[in-house]
Amino acid sequence: MQEIELRRWTRAEYDRMVETHILTENDKVELIDGEILKKAMQGTPHATGIVLAQETLRQSFGSGHVVRVQLPLAPDDFSEPEPDLAVLRGSARDYDGIHPETAVLVVEVAETSLLFDRGRKASLYGRAHIPEYWIVNLVDGRLEVHRDPGADPSAPLGWRYHSVRSLAPGEQIVPLGAHEVVIVADLMPRSVLDR
Repeated sequence: MQEIELRRWTRAEYDRMVETHILTENDKVELIDGEILKKAMQGTPHATGIVLAQETLRQSFGSGHVVRVQLPLAPDDFSEPEPDLAVLRGSARDYDGIHPETAVLVVEVAETSLLFDRGRKASLYGRAHIPEYWIVNLVDGRLEVHRDPGADPSAPLGWRYHSVRSLAPGEQIVPLGAHEVVIVADLMPRSVLDR
């Protein structure tokens, strides 16, 4: 019996679907390792978490970096994720006409998508050699800090972060390449802190 093989979409094909309006902004999808996946709906805590993280990261990284919100990255020919936040070197004009291939830091704010963000998304960002990946975990009220990406055949996409720390709201961290400390509580919506 022959195994059925999944047909993977390329970024070029995916972008063409967007250009020809086969996919629209209303579809709320992203391309992950050749699969077009529907993104999770955003609740109020998720939206608040994005805004809080954006403000905090802008202050922490300062000039010479840009914080992009829910915009595409192009890490390989089969993926075009739209992380909740991506910190890039340079300015917004440096990425005029192209999707960046990498980032200094990628952040996902996770509630219903927590397992996916810990699994396939973490493996994808590791494979893209993104040095640091954070998950603002709204379920447990913690910040998960993933560092040191490396190959691992047992990981979903063959890569994982070898260092993973889980920080409580009272703890602090300095992002790799940043100028200032980030207090974990500054990333959490009040509704999460009050649980």
